[in-house]
Amino acid sequence: MSFGPVAAREGQSSALEAFLAEVRPSSHTNARGRLIFGLDATASRRPTWDLAASLQSQMFKEAGKTGNLDLQLVFFRGDSECKATGWLSDPGKLAQIMSRIDVRAGVTQIAKILAHVEKETKLHHVGAMVFIGDAMEESADILVARAREIGRAKTPCFLFQEGSDPMVESAFRDIARHSGGAYGRFDSGAAKQLSELLKAVAAFAAGGMTALEKRGDTASTLLLGQLRQEGTTR
Repeated sequence: MSFGPVAAREGQSSALEAFLAEVRPSSHTNARGRLIFGLDATASRRPTWDLAASLQSQMFKEAGKTGNLDLQLVFFRGDSECKATGWLSDPGKLAQIMSRIDVRAGVTQIAKILAHVEKETKLHHVGAMVFIGDAMEESADILVARAREIGRAKTPCFLFQEGSDPMVESAFRDIARHSGGAYGRFDSGAAKQLSELLKAVAAFAAGGMTALEKRGDTASTLLLGQLRQEGTTR
């Protein structure tokens, strides 16, 4: 499969990579919806990692219900490790991958994830990108510039923040706004709402605004409101 580093350590090998080598990527055409899930796997997320993993697995399963969506996971951890899976049509495989990722101390690499999204959507359009994280240790100007390019490609970014750091919130809101996406907060008290929002994003990536309108639930309505505010038309 095409699992490779966006920026990885030389000679790194692990049980996770051995597992990934066995997972077959989707061979479907780009007529299907495509959703990239970006993940901060640095050590600061350890306290809420299990909860986040559970919610993300729910999103993967919801995406699978559409029957018309391919998923890709991109994650960073450590000092320089940032990797992407191939495109997968089986959400169960992504859930398994998620369960095998452990957090490692390091700095954020959000710019690498955004660069990866930009590159992928130029090859074949990506319907949406979801990112969950709790920190931002990079140049906000660089992140916003990347977000603008992704926005021009009509790939909205949906960013969910753990914690309440105002600098992180500002950066995440700017990325969402310039890409035509939406921002939300993630904590244990809002787990159910986030779960529903992630399901709504999966529906959007597969079927656009029409799919959200058909769902008619509270999360989809909230998401529609933000997307319309940002002028998203897909």
